[in-house]
Amino acid sequence: MKSALASLLLTMTGMSTATAAVSPVPPPSAPAGPTTLLISHLLDGTGKEARDVTVVLQHGRIERVEAGIHTPATGAVIDLRGLTVMPGFIDTHVHLDSHWDAQGRIATETESVADAATGIANAAWASLMGGFTTVQSVGDPTERPLRDAIRDRGFPGPRVLTSLGWIEGDANTPDETLRSVVRQRKTEGADLVKIFASSSQRVGALPTFTEHQLKVLCDEAAAQGLRSMVHAYRSQVAAAARAGCREIEHATYASAQDIHVAAEAGAYLSPQVGLVVQNYIANQNRYIGVGNYTPEGMQTMLRDLHFDVEVCRMMMAEPHAKIVFSTDATAGAHGRNAEEFFGRVKECGQSPMQALVSAHTLAAEAIGLGDRIGRIAPGYEADLIALEGDPLQDLEAVRHVAFVMRSGVTYKWAGTAQR
Repeated sequence: MKSALASLLLTMTGMSTATAAVSPVPPPSAPAGPTTLLISHLLDGTGKEARDVTVVLQHGRIERVEAGIHTPATGAVIDLRGLTVMPGFIDTHVHLDSHWDAQGRIATETESVADAATGIANAAWASLMGGFTTVQSVGDPTERPLRDAIRDRGFPGPRVLTSLGWIEGDANTPDETLRSVVRQRKTEGADLVKIFASSSQRVGALPTFTEHQLKVLCDEAAAQGLRSMVHAYRSQVAAAARAGCREIEHATYASAQDIHVAAEAGAYLSPQVGLVVQNYIANQNRYIGVGNYTPEGMQTMLRDLHFDVEVCRMMMAEPHAKIVFSTDATAGAHGRNAEEFFGRVKECGQSPMQALVSAHTLAAEAIGLGDRIGRIAPGYEADLIALEGDPLQDLEAVRHVAFVMRSGVTYKWAGTAQR
């Protein structure tokens, strides 16, 4: 009976018994027609502010930005008046693979593949709901399927860039081995390479690679068309900058001269003062006992938090410093990335506008997407968020994200689209 039914169905659809060729299921697309956003307060991502603006979207991109409020005769209309509209936030340093396991502890390699995938996807979703439409995760091989699923198959989440892991070694690691690892990352499909130039702060923050080795790594990354990010403390900050590395993370314990060298070299600088240490301390019982998470290591980070603040202020004092938004978000911090804004403004001395731009145009440039995201202008991706309140007057507004759109697809909105 089943065989007869199968034959009948194949005959009805004109198919042979051979397997039919199929194409991948495409991701959800933006509305076919134009979508018009009515905006009473707009921050364009470059430091400019406007009132009463109409933004027209087409095929997931911004088609035009018009002064005044103009309700069109056709197409969808989203009324965002009463909110502050800006580009989606960009976090240049997160760890999506870091999440809590079923017991509420930091997940390890003993976790099942299914549970790990769920945890990573949940971290990405929380980031998107927090207004972060693009994140750079550095990194773990498990992030590649998520990146690809979001990019190619419409899985809900922020745009993800990943290093697929990091590069470690010591002064004895041969140059050709270093080049080989970079080339391997390229083959695996990494968007960038992350390099540990220093050991973890929890175990001394000591140099690992030499300046020569850093140059070998960053030169090879550039030759392979990959960006480089360096985890660096102390004088390794200046060493990485002289080696031509593109983005330098943390910089704790660095001197003013180290920061000056990095700023003059044009490296993007990424301090963290508002979230990562605070999250570790608040959740230390969920971390301690795994890897180098020890009570002593936690206390070192808390004790030396003032050095993070000092180095961030040094960066602010450098006229050419390119300070980008970067949280180092791990388990417990995903979705709360915006907490870093408070540290940047309160502790580092950035203005609210400077802090926001660091997560818009400057962050987009740092990750190589400055021509696609990070600003509200014709031709740019329709990555847009809306906040309840005005963050220039009350930074608390960054905690209250009412609307999230990525590439013209709305993922969060309590209101409704007209027509």
